[in-house]
Amino acid sequence: MTDQQHAAAEPEPGAAPGDEPRAHGEAAAARPADAAADAASEVPHRFRRDRRQKVLGGVCAGLGRQCDMDPVIFRIVLAVLAATGGIGLIFYGFAWLFVPYDDEEENEVRKLLTGRVDGPALTAVLFALVGCGVFLSMLRNGSVLTFAVVLSLLLAGAGYWSQNRGAADPDPLAAQAAADAPPEAKAPPAPDSYPSWWRDPIVKDGSHVGGTGYMWGPVETRDRDVAAALNIARGTSRPSPRTERERGQRGPRPIGGRVFLLALLAGGLTTSLNWHDQALGTSLQAGLAAALVVFGLGIAVSSFRGRTGAGTVFLAVITSGLLAASAALPKDIGTHWVRTYWTPATAADVRPGYDLGTGVGTLDLSGVDLAKGQTVKTNAEVGAGRLKVIVPKDATVRLTVEVGVGDIQLPGDDKKDVDVQPGKHKQVILPPATGGKDGGIFDLDLQVGVGQAEVARASS
Repeated sequence: MTDQQHAAAEPEPGAAPGDEPRAHGEAAAARPADAAADAASEVPHRFRRDRRQKVLGGVCAGLGRQCDMDPVIFRIVLAVLAATGGIGLIFYGFAWLFVPYDDEEENEVRKLLTGRVDGPALTAVLFALVGCGVFLSMLRNGSVLTFAVVLSLLLAGAGYWSQNRGAADPDPLAAQAAADAPPEAKAPPAPDSYPSWWRDPIVKDGSHVGGTGYMWGPVETRDRDVAAALNIARGTSRPSPRTERERGQRGPRPIGGRVFLLALLAGGLTTSLNWHDQALGTSLQAGLAAALVVFGLGIAVSSFRGRTGAGTVFLAVITSGLLAASAALPKDIGTHWVRTYWTPATAADVRPGYDLGTGVGTLDLSGVDLAKGQTVKTNAEVGAGRLKVIVPKDATVRLTVEVGVGDIQLPGDDKKDVDVQPGKHKQVILPPATGGKDGGIFDLDLQVGVGQAEVARASS
């Protein structure tokens, strides 16, 4: 045996026999465990956006990494969901706002609330608003929404299956050892690069150096903050090197007022162009959609040039709510308030149906003389307004009345007793007046979207 082999075989002074082989064995056993721990640490336990593979906000890249799938699958499906009901835009926008990056702990919502308004946060808000507008406009299209919901469930199921397909059964001994192990020492968190204006450092002598970096807060935050104002009052202030440099520079100009005026102009112009040719709901939807587009473009432009505040976002949310309300209006409500009288003289003149969009419609059947046992059937409909039907004194009336939101008045009811309720429905038979002859039967079907339906007897 050579000298080198003797040296390799001899244990170190103070080491017990058998220590070196055991150390080599422990090192060999530790390598697979370390490799497994490193591999496990690469996949986050919680959903986080991926900054390295991102295209817009890193949402699809984070989903692909979390579910062990190609991010292109999520991008294609979310694009389809954005076009069919707006669900893709809603999910992407809110995920962009509430899910932070994998190397950060602060999401975009916290940045907005603390005053750091930047391009990514405004773009995420724009995605969410546009998605909500598209979704509200598709509420009446059940087939499209059903397809979007089914596709969303399929994507969620595929992601869950892909995430759990390679998971091994947990080892109870390893889990117990991990639970008994002391907590791992962690380095203190790195300070945020944008400190809050109420947490800027104050030196022991009471002076303060540094600005805020926020777009709102105290009025004087561009040159000094509250602590600096106290220093000035105490006479202990000292100029900030950044203050002298930024004193001649101006911040981004606010463009919220211009965006509001442009949205108001676009909404009014679009509504007026459709006012005479379309129904009331369609005209309002066109105008509100144009205003919402202007608000979205203004928020997007403010991420590069200018600045919009919370007021613009609030107005965009209000516009989305009004757009949803206008989509719920009946399609037969017109934009012109008119008074219409229908006065058939004979049974042959009674039309099968009478229709009025907006206004007051009066159907006078008092001049129609029906023979005994003769039945005349007709229906009358008013989108918004008042529908009044006058029937002969000696006729039997089989009546079906439906009012979306409003009141129903029948012969004998008090005119002052007006009870406005949604979804009113009545189905009654009104016998002829006492002492009158049998004047036939009127079968009436009356419908009013918003307003009042009234049935009255002729005086003679």
